[in-house]
Amino acid sequence: MDDEIQLISDGDGLAVIGNATAVERFLVSEGLPSKDLGLPRLGSSLATAAGVTQAGSGIAATSGRWVQMTEESAQLVQKYGLMKSSKNGLDFGVIGGGEHGQIKALVQFAKGPGSVLSNPALLAGAAGVMAQLAMQQTMDEITDYLATIDEKVDDVLRAQKDAVLADMIGVDLVIEEAMTVREQVGRVSEVTWSKVQGTSVTIMRTQGYALRQLDALAEKVERKTKIGDLAKASKDVESQAQEWLAVLARCFQLQDAIAVLELDRVLDAAPDELDRHRIGIRTARQNRLNLLSQSTERLLSRMGVAAGTANAKVLLHPTSSREVVHASNRVETAVVDFHGRLGIERDRQSLEARRWRDAAVEARDKVLETGAEGLDASRRLGSETIGRARSATGKLSTGIAERAFRGRAGDDQGPTTEEQA
Repeated sequence: MDDEIQLISDGDGLAVIGNATAVERFLVSEGLPSKDLGLPRLGSSLATAAGVTQAGSGIAATSGRWVQMTEESAQLVQKYGLMKSSKNGLDFGVIGGGEHGQIKALVQFAKGPGSVLSNPALLAGAAGVMAQLAMQQTMDEITDYLATIDEKVDDVLRAQKDAVLADMIGVDLVIEEAMTVREQVGRVSEVTWSKVQGTSVTIMRTQGYALRQLDALAEKVERKTKIGDLAKASKDVESQAQEWLAVLARCFQLQDAIAVLELDRVLDAAPDELDRHRIGIRTARQNRLNLLSQSTERLLSRMGVAAGTANAKVLLHPTSSREVVHASNRVETAVVDFHGRLGIERDRQSLEARRWRDAAVEARDKVLETGAEGLDASRRLGSETIGRARSATGKLSTGIAERAFRGRAGDDQGPTTEEQA
């Protein structure tokens, strides 16, 4: 079937494979932006694998596009009732063209020389490429994130005298060179891999160092009891937390780059192990995300306690209390942005909304009793903070991925007035 389309989802993205015209028609009908999946490279890389040689010519003539997993593309997986494999964790299925070119669901196994779903080696290869594209998407998000913050990670690293951070600069250059060679050659040779395979130790050491610095900042706030000391400590956290978040983001970006190179190397050297290796990388990556989430959540929790202390003393110490809450809100905004770029899920009510609602109620009662001022300041500060949080959320939902995809559709227009607002 010329209109037959194979769909594969790994939870991070959706691969759409088939005749180029049918794939394009499907993506347009669903309104999904996409990137090239690079299927022809699989045919040559897997040429020596059993059962792949005959399928090589079919794959070379097949089009494949990758769609980032969003709410819309996730609904598409449900819409067509893709089947989940217990072996590799992938959702997959085949859909075909209906009357007058409409798409209709026909969940079944694909057949023919261009079929990916019926060839385990090709399916593993396609899943590996999907994992690479998802990680490269996150790497692009982090690049965009580092370009928007005041203290870029390169500046932070160069300003440090610690050897563990100085080593990071050299690792950065080595990995960047390997990614450049990969882009030009189309594969990762043994020579290229030998240059980067030991760099992960340095990255993990730097990551651990940065996490300890964040924990030290949180403990510094936690130890303060006087509102003046708390205000000073909160300012220190605000100025330094962003820098260490930048270091952590860069570490995660470099770890993803190594994983991309590693999958290419396994594809060349041991294609039969590619699927297991992909699953292992995915698990290890999620473990790193959990570690980063736990550390940053601890920081937010302690800053939240500090803001609560400031709320309780807003009438007695209006200036210092304002400084503490300002710092707490800015730290939270920075962490929300950091989480969004790395894809860390957070299911929590806005701290500032809850914080200032409670503070306003308490301040109102005390104003009525004593005539003291402070309520208007609370409300004013709360509105500013909520606005910043909403702005951060909007920025994450319309980040670099959407802009890159928009370029494919030829839409070079900037953000609308409503989006800017």
